[in-house]
Amino acid sequence: MIDAAILILGAGPAGAAVALGLRRLGHAVIVISEWRRFAAVEGVSQRVLEGLRGAGLNHALSCAAPPSQRRVHWNGVESARNIECILDRPRFDAGLREDLKSAGVELIEAQVLAVDADGTGWRVRLEGGREVQGAFLVEARGRQAPLNQKGMKARRGPETLSLLNRWQGEPCPLASAVESLPDGWAWMARLADGRCYWQLTLDVASSQLPPRDQLLDYCRERRAASALVREFFAGAEERELDLHARSSTAILCLEACGDNWIRVGDAAMAVDPLSGNGIFQSLSSALQAPVVINTLLRAPERAALARRFHQQRVEQLFLRFARVGRDFYASEEQWIDQPFWRARRAWPDEQPSHLPSDFASLRIERAPVLRGEFVDEAEVVVSADQPLGIWHLDGLELAPWLRRLRAEPEAKVLADLPPERRRAFQGWLLAQGYRPGS
Repeated sequence: MIDAAILILGAGPAGAAVALGLRRLGHAVIVISEWRRFAAVEGVSQRVLEGLRGAGLNHALSCAAPPSQRRVHWNGVESARNIECILDRPRFDAGLREDLKSAGVELIEAQVLAVDADGTGWRVRLEGGREVQGAFLVEARGRQAPLNQKGMKARRGPETLSLLNRWQGEPCPLASAVESLPDGWAWMARLADGRCYWQLTLDVASSQLPPRDQLLDYCRERRAASALVREFFAGAEERELDLHARSSTAILCLEACGDNWIRVGDAAMAVDPLSGNGIFQSLSSALQAPVVINTLLRAPERAALARRFHQQRVEQLFLRFARVGRDFYASEEQWIDQPFWRARRAWPDEQPSHLPSDFASLRIERAPVLRGEFVDEAEVVVSADQPLGIWHLDGLELAPWLRRLRAEPEAKVLADLPPERRRAFQGWLLAQGYRPGS
């Protein structure tokens, strides 16, 4: 039997980021994870690399391939303006484990068979009969993390399936591409060592898929029908071809935090893969979690505030990414009446991804914020595009200065700010639609 203050289930980007954050706050942590059951690659943006660096995941960061150009065939137009970095997930996952070990985090490589709450915390039963106990549980096992959906505990987007094909080809330059199709879209990548990947994303309700034992032949036919695929892979022989089918449905957990547990990364909210990079989304919710957990454990009188902070940010991130994906789907107008596109061009709602600036609509409210090692409450400035509010700008609390600006002459308010803070404040005001002298 092993006793630990905090148990983290999952050693992906979210679980690793939370573990490192908790270690910096002085908590004992045990991470429990089994290796990914299929080999995959992901295309990530520069902001993902910055997020990994900010989380201290330097070994994982070093596994990213150099930036390469991504071809995009969308709405009948071809472009090659996008750059992405390809992550080999087996290497990346090994890098995450190295980061955990370097931080002194105990890592147990095992399959979780059961998770039960007891009077003092949590009991996790592992394969082989081993049990681990802890006072706090972090669920970071991604989309596959068990979720109780009774009582409207989850919000789901259109049911979506991705079929990933992987095979060994000939060595070739690193590259990736995306193309839209009448019934979905496909992402493809080739690595310098000849490994090839092609993933087809479809609508579950409307797709007419063959039995599982015929899916490989189905995928071969789909690849052969695409001029981009034929050109991209240059008709190379497909050796060691295999297939992995997985859900890529957008899903939001409507209860992502309790007094002694929290869900992070894709276990809290997972969006359609077209909506943005999955690793960036995982890090976005995971980076705030250590302070939330620290507050729940060391300042329980603020528990409600901490839970509210985490839930609001998970939900806001989910909606922001979902709306970005919706707009990208809506930009494809060749097959607007096809079920796949019709279901996704109007979900999750009709609210714009980004609302126009309106200085007159800014308001000051009290809201949960991260202050040092704890969740606290402070005055924030709420706008249409930032419904959770902005607390400070480069260390300058915005609410007091906005209040003064509305009550005093502009020149007097600005004169009281140091030059660097003044320039930052003026830039923010202009971005909010403020016009000097108005």
